[in-house]
Amino acid sequence: MNKNILISIVIILAAIIVILGAVLLWPVELNRSQLQQSSDVKVFSLTAGEKISNPFIAEGEAKGTWFFEASFPIKITDEQGNVLGASFVQAQSDWMTENFVPFRGEISFVSPIAQKGYLVLSKDNPSGLPENDKEIKIPVEIPKTAETMKIKVYFNNNKMDPEFSCNKVFPVEREILKTESTGSAALAELFKGPTEDEKNQGFFTSINDGVLLQSLMIGMESGTAWADFNEQLEYQVGGSCRVSAIRAQIEQTLKQFSTIKNVVISIDGRTEDILQP
Repeated sequence: MNKNILISIVIILAAIIVILGAVLLWPVELNRSQLQQSSDVKVFSLTAGEKISNPFIAEGEAKGTWFFEASFPIKITDEQGNVLGASFVQAQSDWMTENFVPFRGEISFVSPIAQKGYLVLSKDNPSGLPENDKEIKIPVEIPKTAETMKIKVYFNNNKMDPEFSCNKVFPVEREILKTESTGSAALAELFKGPTEDEKNQGFFTSINDGVLLQSLMIGMESGTAWADFNEQLEYQVGGSCRVSAIRAQIEQTLKQFSTIKNVVISIDGRTEDILQP
């Protein structure tokens, strides 16, 4: 009889432990889930608190109202809000809807130490009005990145050059993972466009979204760089001023390197009939 009572007590205690564990853990899992989604955005490629890779692929879905021109910005920050990397995600289907739209994007970051931080997804807000700002922050573990280097990218700036003299561009500094392909890496940073902080300082780009570098060859003796791009570089580009601005951004970004003195721009191999005013 005593043995049966003891067994019953053990079973009851075990059941209580299981129930308490479920009750205590369930809110944690719920909170983790809530941290990686909102009523407007859901992220599928990340669990809150997870260690992210570099580069990180962001995948999920968001309401069409979060997109502008089929994209919206993302960034990785430390706990103090310092930006370690910035990029954007691209809609994978028609974004002109109020329904959920799948998205995908790649973001690289530079972190001198392993630390906690956030993946921040921001609603694209072309109006600039604070009441239209929205964002979702997902806590992440950020690994220490490999050795880095600093490069410059060149943009127009409506505060430094209020009259917009077309071919006058100004540098901003970026820290990237160290690479031997410095010219290609610099152009990749250029095509990301200015960060939100840089935009607030007046920087803007004249280069279309979606431009890709197809090849970059550098003549070490001549100091000439031949840079070939996809057709997006000249898509719906009109006016001599914008053409000059595009050329200036690319040329000055490449000419920061001592081995490059001249830049020849081509589109799908063509040099003669491109970037026409």
